[in-house]
Amino acid sequence: MDQLAALRALRRVVELGSFTAAADALGISHTIVSRQIRQLEEQLGAQLLNRTTRRFALTAAGKDYYDASRHILDALAAADRAVGQHHARPTGSLRINAPMAFGTLELATWLPDFLALYPELHIDLVCNDRIVDLIDDGFDVALRLTRDLPDSTLIARRLASSALVTAAAPAYLARHGMPPTPADLAHHNCLTYTQAAKPNSWTYIGADNAHETVTVRGSLQANTSVALRQAALAGLGIVSTASFIVHDDIKRGALVRLLPGYTMRPRELYALYPQNRHLSPKVRVFVDFAAALYQSRDWDD
Repeated sequence: MDQLAALRALRRVVELGSFTAAADALGISHTIVSRQIRQLEEQLGAQLLNRTTRRFALTAAGKDYYDASRHILDALAAADRAVGQHHARPTGSLRINAPMAFGTLELATWLPDFLALYPELHIDLVCNDRIVDLIDDGFDVALRLTRDLPDSTLIARRLASSALVTAAAPAYLARHGMPPTPADLAHHNCLTYTQAAKPNSWTYIGADNAHETVTVRGSLQANTSVALRQAALAGLGIVSTASFIVHDDIKRGALVRLLPGYTMRPRELYALYPQNRHLSPKVRVFVDFAAALYQSRDWDD
């Protein structure tokens, strides 16, 4: 027996005053309503209704049970409404993980606009360059800039592409000259991202689609591209980094883009989130907002 369905049937019978009206309201037959209440009485071991051929009345036990079940059904309906409203309106805390450079130089610039649209949200932004476990670390969504995504049960939505560019300050180039080919970078002070137990190498693609890899070294390596950008701006050396990091610097002439005849494989920006049957509203609106924003953004113009 479906006890919840039987409670709803009992309530309809009492409030509408007849089995027929209750059956019509519930969209089931008179026979089913009668059977549900009879099974409920059998389960409880108590008679809930005194029936005659023309009318019925609650017994004393039936009245107590009806009053209690009505409060239960009202509480359940309120809970259903609350969940429905929560699903329709983004509320609560949204925990976001993002790479250090992207989080500080990009994400932080448009989060205020996002929050202005959804004032009932609270953002908890954690920026670092380690790969976090969304489930274990309690994140709702992560942003990743990568060439290749590892196999995962997470949903990955591509948002944008950012080319890798090689650049240096005019002051550095005035002292050391312009490297005409990737191979010449081996003789320059290259500012590199910290690698685990392996030398840094930069791979370029020529006009003939040939790949050329050069091992680079320099006086500074760091685990954040923000520090490398600042060092390049100060004239310390040559940096190879995502275009969104140095786009504005190149545009205003603070950095000069090098090796114009070569490209590097771009990095793709993804939003990652757990594979749930029902995507939470707060994650959905965040990912949709970011996707719409980066659909029209070009860091390479």
